[in-house]
Amino acid sequence: MTGYPLLDLFWTMLWFFLFFIWIWLLIQVFIDIFRSNDMGGWGKAGWTIFVIVIPLLGVLVYLIARGRSMGERNMQEAQRQDQQFRKYVQDAAGSGGGADQLAKLADLHKQGVLTDDEFAAQKAKILGS
Repeated sequence: MTGYPLLDLFWTMLWFFLFFIWIWLLIQVFIDIFRSNDMGGWGKAGWTIFVIVIPLLGVLVYLIARGRSMGERNMQEAQRQDQQFRKYVQDAAGSGGGADQLAKLADLHKQGVLTDDEFAAQKAKILGS
């Protein structure tokens, strides 16, 4: 039993968080190894074996050797997901609905682009659909 139980608690918490950071980093390296398009199968197998056999050194060497490209791949993946999300939102929102189309039609009629007959026909078409 030590005379500083609060210090023991601090060290236990520190090691606990460092362990989870290590696990997260290891998972991120494995994800990046298999996501990488610029490496062939043998390269991926080599890095995987290196990281499994000598984990601490393998992860550190991987981060030093391929850290920049790892960040670029993460950025590309984030941009791809953002584009997919934006496309989904636009598809879900549609073209603005009938009210938006009627407002645009009214603006065109006010500007004189559409005649009264054309305006009435387009309005009936929008309201009928």
